[in-house]
Amino acid sequence: MLDLATELHRWCARGRPFAVATVLATGGSAPRQPGAALAVDEEGAAAGSVSGGCVEGAVYELCRDALSGAGPATVVQRFGYSDEDAFAVGLSCGGEIDILVQRIDPRARPEIARALADAAAGRAAALARVADGPAELLGRALLVRADGSYDGTLGDGPRDRTAAGQAHAMLAAGRTGTVAVGRDGSRCGRPLTLLVESSVPPPRMLVFGAIDFAAALVRAGKFLGYDVTVCDARPVFATAPRFPGADRVVVEWPHRYLDAEAAAGRIDPRTAVCVLTHDAKFDVPLLERALRLPLAYVGAMGSRRTHLQRLDRLRAAGLSEAALARLRSPIGLDLGARTPEETALSIAAEIVALRYGATGRPLRDSGHPIHAVA
Repeated sequence: MLDLATELHRWCARGRPFAVATVLATGGSAPRQPGAALAVDEEGAAAGSVSGGCVEGAVYELCRDALSGAGPATVVQRFGYSDEDAFAVGLSCGGEIDILVQRIDPRARPEIARALADAAAGRAAALARVADGPAELLGRALLVRADGSYDGTLGDGPRDRTAAGQAHAMLAAGRTGTVAVGRDGSRCGRPLTLLVESSVPPPRMLVFGAIDFAAALVRAGKFLGYDVTVCDARPVFATAPRFPGADRVVVEWPHRYLDAEAAAGRIDPRTAVCVLTHDAKFDVPLLERALRLPLAYVGAMGSRRTHLQRLDRLRAAGLSEAALARLRSPIGLDLGARTPEETALSIAAEIVALRYGATGRPLRDSGHPIHAVA
């Protein structure tokens, strides 16, 4: 549900009930992951998706029933593969999904409204909702913030503290999924199943080198949901008009900027660093720092000869072979890219593949499930 925070925050401002169907769990080649949601308001308007189209119609009707009272206010429905009837409700991809459908009145569930407000504003938040357990607890929710504080209640202090602790751990990891806690707040007794959705600020992409390839990479990074910074020490090139899609354009020596951002705690293990400078005096000091940090991706543009020379300089700077193995250079996947846009696509594809531990090979040749479990 938090993936629709911007839209649902506006719905909450109207103070009228709406229904949300959220992916609770998946199996097989399900198209959407836990946390993906479809929301329906009282006028029948819809936002989001739970299956990429396979079961949207049926889920939409469940939401309408929850709103009207024709169906339960909170219910879990399973959808699986159907090959007997091409028009039957089922996932033609062969997967299976459990959907949590809940009617939400923002006035009665202010903690949910606050969670949507936090997520819409880019503040870290986790929302834990009871998806399975005693009827009187279904749909109850806790909003858990980055500092561990929480709003709402599951009806019992020890239970709240246990659930908040579990949700806080998932928020710290940026994870969405289900957890079980005992009804009495311990890990025993009749369990409650909680759907914990984490919303964290977007990951950062730091693009070093204010060149035409950087402009294309900015657009690709924004498309993937990154907060994108362009940094270059040359003020004539590092200008906002040249990179209108960037969240910020910084004039600074690259390694100094990275040092300052790391010291300020503004980079994390989700951060991608893309070095497009083509100049040893810029990229060697920068890569020396970047490869010592726990970053998601470090890539550098250049020919194979440039890469080998760069490795020698980095070894001379004291980097280990294990650190050097993290460097993705020449940057990007082998797509035969020529233009800045094609090159940006190859870099973005490599970042996505590395995030999920994928090979980058054609799917028809891989023999593996399309949607591997993260």
